[in-house]
Amino acid sequence: MAAVVAQPHFIFGLRTNVTNNVSFCDEETVVFPCGNNCVTYNSAQDSQRFIPVSDRSPGLRALTISANRRYLAASESGERATITVFDLQHEQGRKRKVLTPGDVPVLEFICIDFSPDNKYLIGQTTGPEWVLILWLWEKQKVLSTVTTGSSNNPVTRVSFNPFNNTQVCVSGSGVLKLFRYAEGSLKQTSFPKVESVNFLCHAWLTQERVVAGTDSGRLLIFESGELRKEINLSNAAGQERVDRPVEMKRMKEADVDERSSQLRVTALTPLSKGFACSAGPGTVSLFERTKDDGYRKRQDILIVSDTLGAELVPAESQEIHSLCVSPAEETMVISTDRGQLYSVSLSSSHKNKEGQVHFEFLTQPFHSKPITGLSTCLRKPIVATCSLDRSVRIWDYENKSLELYKEFQEEAYSVSLHPTGHFILVGFSDRLRLMNLLVDDIRTVKEFAVRGCRECAFSHGGHMFAAVGGNVISIYSVTSFENIINLKGHNGKVRGIEWGPDDRRLVSCGMDGAVYEWNTQTGKRESESVIKTCSYTDMSLSSDFKTIIAVGTDHTLKEIQDCQVLREVPADEVAHCAVAVSRTGRVVFTGTSSGAIRAVKYPLPTQKEWVMYQAHSASVTKMLITLDEQFLVTVSEDGCMLISKIIDKEGRRLKTNRQIIHTEEVLVTKSDLEEKNQTMLELKMRLEEMQMENEYQLRLKDINYNEKIKELTEGFTQQIQSLQETQQVLKSEMEKQELEYLGNSAEALEKHSKEVKDLEVSYSEKLIVEHERFMDLQREFERMTQDYELKLKEAAERNCQSLEEQRRRYEAQLQERSDLLAQTEEQAKEQIEDYKEMIKQIEEDEEKTVHEMQIQYEKKLHTEKEANKNLKGETGILTQKFYSLQRQIDDRNNDINALKQERQDLQGLVRSQEGDISDLKRKISGLEKTNQNKDNTISTLKKKNQDLEKLKFVLEFRINELENQTGPQQEEIQAQKEKIQKLEDELQQIGKLNAHLKLTTSQLRLRLRTKDKEMHKEMQKMKDLETHLQRLKSELHVCAGFIQEPKKLKDCVQMIYSRYVQPSDTVDKSSFEEEIQQVFGLHQRHLERTVASLKLRLAKTAEEHEKTYTKLMKENVSLIGEINELRKELITLKSRGKTTGKKSSRSRPSSGPTEKTPCGDPVLNV
Repeated sequence: MAAVVAQPHFIFGLRTNVTNNVSFCDEETVVFPCGNNCVTYNSAQDSQRFIPVSDRSPGLRALTISANRRYLAASESGERATITVFDLQHEQGRKRKVLTPGDVPVLEFICIDFSPDNKYLIGQTTGPEWVLILWLWEKQKVLSTVTTGSSNNPVTRVSFNPFNNTQVCVSGSGVLKLFRYAEGSLKQTSFPKVESVNFLCHAWLTQERVVAGTDSGRLLIFESGELRKEINLSNAAGQERVDRPVEMKRMKEADVDERSSQLRVTALTPLSKGFACSAGPGTVSLFERTKDDGYRKRQDILIVSDTLGAELVPAESQEIHSLCVSPAEETMVISTDRGQLYSVSLSSSHKNKEGQVHFEFLTQPFHSKPITGLSTCLRKPIVATCSLDRSVRIWDYENKSLELYKEFQEEAYSVSLHPTGHFILVGFSDRLRLMNLLVDDIRTVKEFAVRGCRECAFSHGGHMFAAVGGNVISIYSVTSFENIINLKGHNGKVRGIEWGPDDRRLVSCGMDGAVYEWNTQTGKRESESVIKTCSYTDMSLSSDFKTIIAVGTDHTLKEIQDCQVLREVPADEVAHCAVAVSRTGRVVFTGTSSGAIRAVKYPLPTQKEWVMYQAHSASVTKMLITLDEQFLVTVSEDGCMLISKIIDKEGRRLKTNRQIIHTEEVLVTKSDLEEKNQTMLELKMRLEEMQMENEYQLRLKDINYNEKIKELTEGFTQQIQSLQETQQVLKSEMEKQELEYLGNSAEALEKHSKEVKDLEVSYSEKLIVEHERFMDLQREFERMTQDYELKLKEAAERNCQSLEEQRRRYEAQLQERSDLLAQTEEQAKEQIEDYKEMIKQIEEDEEKTVHEMQIQYEKKLHTEKEANKNLKGETGILTQKFYSLQRQIDDRNNDINALKQERQDLQGLVRSQEGDISDLKRKISGLEKTNQNKDNTISTLKKKNQDLEKLKFVLEFRINELENQTGPQQEEIQAQKEKIQKLEDELQQIGKLNAHLKLTTSQLRLRLRTKDKEMHKEMQKMKDLETHLQRLKSELHVCAGFIQEPKKLKDCVQMIYSRYVQPSDTVDKSSFEEEIQQVFGLHQRHLERTVASLKLRLAKTAEEHEKTYTKLMKENVSLIGEINELRKELITLKSRGKTTGKKSSRSRPSSGPTEKTPCGDPVLNV
């Protein structure tokens, strides 16, 4: 396996052939399909998380997200379509369940949806069955299936009622049906006549209301399955027709005007106050509910052309495929047929009802067609791509952003960036163009007559470039634009070129199976390797620029050096399409025709050993490793560009000796600079004018506000006076009410005291009466208890008498039974003696028969063993013949590889030898079967001998001996367990020590990072000082121009002095740099020593830990084996003792009739 892998970091693109291909996970995160992944993008943090779908890259067909935003379901097509449910709360998007359609043959699910309670999931299949399947997805159980459409009336959309988890709506061409799940099946509840209408989408507005969009620009609103209202989006106001009844005859396509036929309602989503729908290309209309329970258009949101690049095809013509709204209805995101994602803030659209609101890109504008070219440069962290969508785009892979793009009239096939990052080569269908990368534009400098240029590349020095036209490689000068030399030699199209390190060498590969190494000064071939059976698709040079890594149509990865193929890595049925080699010499990355990325360790292995990740949904067209060895960039025919981090197994990035410094300079034309300066001056003038106007307006407002404040203060003072007067009146009234309250409370207290006294007197009289009643009841209770005690005594005497009578009767019966028992015991003793005599006779007879049978079976066993030895000798001779024949075959194969011209002659011999081998194998297998049968018979005979040899009394004796033996062994086992426990304690201590060492290493790494940050700060200060010096030089140069004008010279010098000379600005640059370097060197040496010592300690502890662990494991295994053997012996001995006891009891014959004793037991007469 490769020690270095590529971990997905960021991806640009969108899959357009997926239903419902964008959804919100939360307020700031959306999920969409890209490549072979479902990507969750957080717009606030500008980060992505990847959820790999499956290895079947073309299979993703539909997505849906649950109502609680936790689960994501993805349908995958194939020979047997499936639906996979992912848990979005898990970091890697863990798979929860995989749903299958059961017995129904399904190729793909065109649309899926979760129920509002997240328990059920529905999926609509395509033809020829057109079946709707309902699952209880947590248990992977199919609840019901129903046929919804046909080939003439295909179904395109399906959804659950968000207010009822048992109701489903299905729509398509001439189809709009409502189903309800009841009594274990889906039953249709509505039958609207809509055969002539093509429904593209629908959405639930209320529990009974559904709005559906058609391909003729109309919105039809159904309630309980019946058409109630119609809205025609072609009308300016978008008002609904409510005044007259809607008939189905008006819904025919012939009655629709031409303007409405251009509009297509392709997406719908409900809102809390209405709904949003696509209203033709590049437009989304917002509708709100009116008071009369209708709907009116509130606002249109448009897609406008991007200002970043020049677009030939307007962005307004894009058709909207999917539309979703965030949970709080703050943001809307849409996806288009060109693979673009747009967003708009609905809160801003609510605020600006009269103004126009436009969509903006959610992340960056993507490619909409297969990407054909890819290149990077040395001095800037940028990547250039070109595509069949006629655009060239410049990406910043560090900031994950699009810097610049431009669309052209022709399709672009190849692209190459100059090492400085200021120029770009683009190969179009008609010519090759050298262009400048300006701040906001890509402008052509020179055109070259190279048609259909599929490959182009700048040299490492940037003074030359190579371009491929068919099977000819042309080399041009960048400075003079002259054709230096043409390299001719390929018989097929050239598919890959790469410059050597000194630009004197150029390596190329082509469809003719040739790999050539050219001298760019003489135009001659220095080396070549031709394999006509392989058409090469891509190649790359190794880290030492001595070997060539190439891939082709023979599904192998080849390493070529000095005109010879050194190694070949065999592949599976998937072909390699692209290759990239790390400059560290540790890993080779390849891209396959299925979209997978493989990491193969370098030097190349001889077997199929790689780490594979299914990144794209189509063939990988180009791939490269950035020059800082940090990222792997891959592009594909699915229009996606994936940026992956290159890390090792421990998650660390690769380290390179090559130091790369990125610059920030850009090219600007003089005319553009003058225009911008002019606009800046105009804006400054306008700003000054606006400041003057604002100051004047502020003064006027101050005067008006002061007058208003005076008026308000006067009014407030009058109100205060009136309130004070009313307060005094209220105080006087409150005092009067307090006096009245005091008088009333005194009267109420007197009344209350009188009532209390009366109640005390009445309750005291009642207590006396109740006390007298209690005393009478107590006397009656005492009398009743005396009578009850007398009755109890009489009953006890009667019980004693009855008990004595019963005891006498039972004693007499017991005496009789004891006499009978004594008689039966005597009879049993006599019978036992008779049985013992019979057992002795039977045992003697059995011993004789056993001895005779043992002698017979031993003779048979001896004969069988001799026959078995003879057969084994024959098999050994045959195996030796087989091995000798196998060696001859290997020799033949080696001769075949060495002499390919004699292959046809040797094939006949190989086939004849293989036939002989198959015959010998059949003979050997037959002999082995006969040996096995004879071994089985021998084992059965051995078992019978053992069963007959051993009797019951021998087994009991053996069991006692084994029990005596196991006692000391168990004590030894206990002692060994105690030793194991001690060793485990030692292991725990070692683990704690390792953890402490890990903490110390982490602390040292933190210190290293802080020191690196401090160093970067100091370097930044140095850069700032250098910029100050450059500014000072430029200003001194300006001052030198005023050498003839003393006043201006004096003012300029004073201005420079006041700007740059300060008492604290006395820094010695050279000494400062030396101190920084000395401090950094000391810290680096100290940390290196500590890290080295820690590594040594870790290695020692690891060795000790491994030794003790292996010792413990060996002792433990031996003890467990001994215990298991003893247990097996005990079990076998016990089972044999039981079987022999049963056999002996069965073999005792009866020699007379049976008689019954007085107790009823049978007795034998011997």
